[in-house]
Amino acid sequence: MKPENQELRLIDTAHLIGEVEDYRNKGHRLVNVSCTRAGEEFEISYSFELDLRFENIRIIIPLDADIPSISGIYWGAFIYENEMHDLFGVHVRGMNIDFKGNLIRTTVPYPFRNTSFKGEGPCQDR
Repeated sequence: MKPENQELRLIDTAHLIGEVEDYRNKGHRLVNVSCTRAGEEFEISYSFELDLRFENIRIIIPLDADIPSISGIYWGAFIYENEMHDLFGVHVRGMNIDFKGNLIRTTVPYPFRNTSFKGEGPCQDR
């Protein structure tokens, strides 16, 4: 099986809602939302599928920026958005269900926001 080429477009955060609405109106399903820290910014990627073809959009935001929720368009996106908040400290405005930092409880607030994070702690012999 030959891997397909997947489109990845970098968009401005101001266009996020319009782009996501376009995917919804064309019948795409939301497959994934992922976040990673890249230096002093976050890269947030949104993946969509229609007829077994994936398309992806990405926004890049400063660490202290906030983004609009897409949960008004794709209801289930609130899970991804709460996860981004709890693990990275990404501020998401207007989530349809906001767990206010309690979806994923960690001993260290926003553990993946810290570039020196290497795991929960040293492995201990049992």
